Amino acid sequence: MCECLDREAYPSSLTDAQWAVVEPLLPVRDPRRGGRPLTYDRRLVLDTILYVLVSGCAWRQVPHDLAPWDAAYRWFRAWSADGTWDRVHDQLRDRLRPREGRTVQPSAAVLDSQSARSAEGGEAIGYDAGKRVRGRKRHLLVDTGGLLLRAVVHSASVQDRAGARQVLTGIHALFPLLALVWVDGGYVNVVDAGLVGWARRAEDLEIVAVARNADRRGFQVLPRRWVVERTFGWLTRCRRLARDYERKTSHAEAMIKVAMIRLMAARLAGEDRQPHGAIETEAARRLAKDLDRDQ
Repeated sequence: MCECLDREAYPSSLTDAQWAVVEPLLPVRDPRRGGRPLTYDRRLVLDTILYVLVSGCAWRQVPHDLAPWDAAYRWFRAWSADGTWDRVHDQLRDRLRPREGRTVQPSAAVLDSQSARSAEGGEAIGYDAGKRVRGRKRHLLVDTGGLLLRAVVHSASVQDRAGARQVLTGIHALFPLLALVWVDGGYVNVVDAGLVGWARRAEDLEIVAVARNADRRGFQVLPRRWVVERTFGWLTRCRRLARDYERKTSHAEAMIKVAMIRLMAARLAGEDRQPHGAIETEAARRLAKDLDRDQ
């Protein structure tokens, strides 16, 4: 096994405290099943994946003091296929929610999408005529604190209401207490209100639209919906997510999970970064106010 932990850490690397949070959740090789010993330490592999995520570089351009790009990519691909990223992410979220004063099972959530330009070819590439973006849409369902409940990446040509069905299908089996989902007005309009009826019949969910103020122009901070907008902001701090560089939608979804794993590991280790800038400071203030009101 390569012992490379004495190297100088990159800003994207996990700290010792964060690694202590994540390490027990990663799969461990069982020597009884055969196979050769690991060549590269799992922490080194994860730090390499995080370097690609945060810096936005191509896999082949990772520094030489990290794991070889092809080894790191193999692990990223394998953990995407076997559900490791999903399991680690969900266990961290279930630990963090009680830490922040919530029950493990959410009762309300916020849904929204983000169109991301595609820098590569690959599956499910389309054109969002409204945003004038060729690429994919990231559809996120988050809890009232902004933690991810489900992420679905699909073609940018898919309408928001159709994408919402992909996100919400089967959600009640995963989160049986979930009863309310806030959305923007694009999901519920006079032309097509089918999403509301479908969600009530199929998933026992109430869809509530948060309307914009028609008298105001430009960006508006809307009640509840700012939570998911802030989550998109967290994700795009990672330059790999500023665009969509993945050839497979499953890998694009995995990169979102890895970004949230990094964020939640920092919070659980007591090393979460303080909000900076007017938007994040205001978001933190509103979140604290909402929590006080709920309690």
